[in-house]
Amino acid sequence: WDGACVWIPCTFSFLTGGGHILDNLTVYHNFTYDKETKNYKGAILYYKNLKTEESTPSQERIRFLGNKKNNCTLLINPVKVNDSGLLGLRVMSGTDKWMESLYLNISERAPQPHIEPRQEIWEDQEVTVTCSLNFACHDYQIHLQWSLEGSVITSTFLSPEMVATQSRLSFQPKWTHDGKNLTCQLWDPMKQRVLSEKTVLLEVKHAPKLKIQVSPEEATVTEGESVTMRCQVISSNPPHWSVSWFKDRTQLKEQGTTLTLPEVTRTMSGNYTCQVSNDVGPRQSDAVDLQVHYAPEPSWVQISPSSIKEGVTVELTCISAANPPPANYTWYFNKQEMPGKNGRTFQIPQVLVKHAGRYSCLAENSLGPGSVDQEADLDVQYPPKGVTTVIQNPTPIREGDSVTLSCTFNSSNPRVTRYNWNSPGSQDQTSQEKLTIRKVTWDAEPVKCEACNQWCSWSPSVNLNILYAPKDVRIQISPHTEIRSGKRVLLQCEFSSSRPVDVHFFWKKDGSLLEEGKTLTFDPISPEDSGTYHCLVNNSIGQTSSEACDLRVLYAPRRLRVSISPKDGVVEGKTAVLTCESDANPSPSYYDWFDGNNQDLHHYGQTLRLEPVKLQHAGSYWCRGTNRLGQSQSPPTTLTVYYSAATISRRAALGVGFCLAIFLLAVWGVKLQRKIQRQQGLQESSSGQSFFVRNMKARRTPQAEHPHSLGCYNPVMEDAVSYATLSFPLGETDTQRLRDAESSEMQEIPPSRDDRVTYAVVQNCQAADYENVTPEVLDDAGIHYSELVRFGNGKRAMAQEGVEYVTLKH
Repeated sequence: WDGACVWIPCTFSFLTGGGHILDNLTVYHNFTYDKETKNYKGAILYYKNLKTEESTPSQERIRFLGNKKNNCTLLINPVKVNDSGLLGLRVMSGTDKWMESLYLNISERAPQPHIEPRQEIWEDQEVTVTCSLNFACHDYQIHLQWSLEGSVITSTFLSPEMVATQSRLSFQPKWTHDGKNLTCQLWDPMKQRVLSEKTVLLEVKHAPKLKIQVSPEEATVTEGESVTMRCQVISSNPPHWSVSWFKDRTQLKEQGTTLTLPEVTRTMSGNYTCQVSNDVGPRQSDAVDLQVHYAPEPSWVQISPSSIKEGVTVELTCISAANPPPANYTWYFNKQEMPGKNGRTFQIPQVLVKHAGRYSCLAENSLGPGSVDQEADLDVQYPPKGVTTVIQNPTPIREGDSVTLSCTFNSSNPRVTRYNWNSPGSQDQTSQEKLTIRKVTWDAEPVKCEACNQWCSWSPSVNLNILYAPKDVRIQISPHTEIRSGKRVLLQCEFSSSRPVDVHFFWKKDGSLLEEGKTLTFDPISPEDSGTYHCLVNNSIGQTSSEACDLRVLYAPRRLRVSISPKDGVVEGKTAVLTCESDANPSPSYYDWFDGNNQDLHHYGQTLRLEPVKLQHAGSYWCRGTNRLGQSQSPPTTLTVYYSAATISRRAALGVGFCLAIFLLAVWGVKLQRKIQRQQGLQESSSGQSFFVRNMKARRTPQAEHPHSLGCYNPVMEDAVSYATLSFPLGETDTQRLRDAESSEMQEIPPSRDDRVTYAVVQNCQAADYENVTPEVLDDAGIHYSELVRFGNGKRAMAQEGVEYVTLKH
C-alpha cells in the first residue's frame, strides 16, 4: 500500500558451474521484449553495474541488498500507487542473461488481515486463532493486535517462497463470548493508528445458562403460604430441550419451566435448583434457599461430653427446631429458673458434684415461644475419694514378717470395681481390697493403693517402718594406698542403715574378738597386725558382719635364716640344698649368697644347690634378701660335710699307721726311761709296767656364729677310747719293787719326784685331722709332744687326777 515498503527476497545461481559472478542488474517497470533487437524495453527503475559499482543516481528509494554470487534481494522504500504493474529483474554475467518478472499491486490503503481457521469453539476448551497479512518489511514495522485477551505469538516470514506477518491468539472461551465479535487490527506503531482490521463472529458451544425467579422474591414464607418458581434460560447454544427440578439435590416429579408450591410446610424448606439440557449437556442453576418460618418445636437439652467427670468443662445446649432460629432461651435447674442464662448454650467450667441434677430449657423466636419436651439428667462422676492404705499388723514389723494392708475410701461415683497396689513383692492378687506381703524385705518401699471405678485415685504412701539388723557393713581403711610397716593405719567400721539406729561395734581378727568400737587404730602398724579383719555391728534386732578385710602390711625382709637339707649334715658326694628363709611382704625379689669369708657366690635364687658336695664346701653360709622396701641378711649357718666311706677307709689306714708309729715310739720311750731310771738308781718295787692312753678331749661343737669355723668331723671316732699297753722287761729294781709290794706296804713316793717321762716326739702333720678342733690361737709349725704317764705300785702324786691322755695337735 501507498507509503509502505516492499522487500523482495531474491536468489540466483549459475547453470554452468562455479567461478562466475554477477556483472550487472536492471529493474524494469512494465517492460516488453523487442524481438528485433532481442532486448527488453520499458522504464528502468534501477540499474547497477557490479563491476564498477555504478548505479542509477535518481532511484535512491530502490536498493540492491544482494551480492555477486547468489543473492539478488531488492528493497523499494517507499512504494507508490503508480509503482503497480509488471516488474522485471534482468541479471547478466558475461554472455549469460536472465529476466525474472513479478506483478506488484500497490493500493491506496492497507488491506485487511486474514483470520483463519474458523474452527468450532466449545466453552472452556482452549482455541487458537491466526491473523495473517501477506506483508513484511524490516523498514516498515507493523503490529497485529486482538480485541480479546489471551496468549499472543507474532511471527514474520521473509523468503522467496513466502512474505507474511502472522499473529496467533490462544484463549479459553466462555459462554459470554457466544455471539461476540473477534477483531484483528493492523496497527502502525509509528503513527499510532489502525491501518485496517478484520472482524469475525464467535459462536461458542455451551450448556444452558439458567436463573430461577421466585415469588415472593425473598424466598421466605410462613408455614401455609404458597411459593412459585420459574426457571429462566439466559443462554443456550445449541437450543435446550428439557427442564427438571431438584430439592436438596433430589429430583422432584414436577417438570416444566415453572414450579408451584401451594401450601408450604416446614419440611419444604431447602435448596431448590432447575436443570436444563441441550446437545452440549445438562446444566443446573444456582440454588434458591427457600425458608419456611415456624415457631420453635419442643426443646430438649444436650449435655457434652456424655460421660462427665468432676473437674471437666461441661456444655449444655438447648435443642429446638425453629425458623427463624430462637432468639431467646430460658434455662431451668431442678425446675427452678436459672437467672442470667438466656443463650442457646452455657458452660460449667469446672463441674462439681453440686452441679448434678435435672436441666431443661425453653426456646422462643419471632413467631412465639415453644415448649419443654424433656429434662436432661446431669450425672457428675468422680474417682474414689478419701483413699487410704491401712496396715493391719498389730505390732512393729520386722524383716521377714508377713504384712497385711487394706485399701479404704470414703465415696465413689460410679462404685469401685478394682484395686491396684504398688508393691511388686506381694504374693496376693493386687486387684483385691487387701494385700498380703510375705517375708517383707528390710528395704521395702512405701506402699500405696489405688481404688478405681472409671478413674483411679491413689492413697498417700504408707511407710512400713521395717525393723532390721544393720545393713551393708563394710570396713574402710585409711590410708587407701598400700600399707607399710611403721605407718599409722585406721580401720573404720561403716554401715548404710539400721533400724533401730542404736548400734554397737565389735572387731575380730582371724576369728578372734579384738575390741569394741567403731574405729580400730594401729599407730604404728607392724607385720604382726596383718590378718583377716571383720567388723560386727549389732542392734536390738540382730548382728551383721562385714565381709572379710585382708589387711596386708608391707615390710622389708626380716628374720632371715639359712636352712640346710639334709639338716644333720651331708656326706661328701651327695647333694646339699641351702634355702634362704625370710619373712617379708612382698616376698624378696632376689637373694644374694655369701660364704663364711663373705665372698659373694653370685647366686640370686632363694635356693642354693650344691651337687655334688665336696669337703671344701664345708663351712658357714649366709644370705641376703631384698624387696622394694629394703633388705636384710641372715646369720651364718654351718654346713657340715661327712667323710664318705672311701675317705674313712683311707683315713683309718692312715690312723692305724700313725698308731703303730706311736706304739713304736712308746716302746722306745719305755726302754729309754728304764735306762734313765737305772742310771738314777731308782728302786721301784714293780714286776712290770702297763699304761693306757685315752682320748679325753671333749669334742666342741662348731660355733655357727664364728666366721672362721671350718673343719671335718668323723662320727666314728667320737667318744672312743684308744688303749695302748706297753710291757717293759723286768729288771732288778722292778723285781725288788714287786717283792716289796707283796711283803709290805708301798712306800710313799716323794712329792717332789717327777714320774712323767717323755718317750716320743711327733712332728706336726700338715694333713687335715679327723677331728674338728678349733684352735684358740694359730698353731705354729713347731714340734708337739706325746706324754706317757708311768704308773707304779707306790702312792700316786696328788697333783695328778684322772687319766692322762695323749694330746695330738697340728
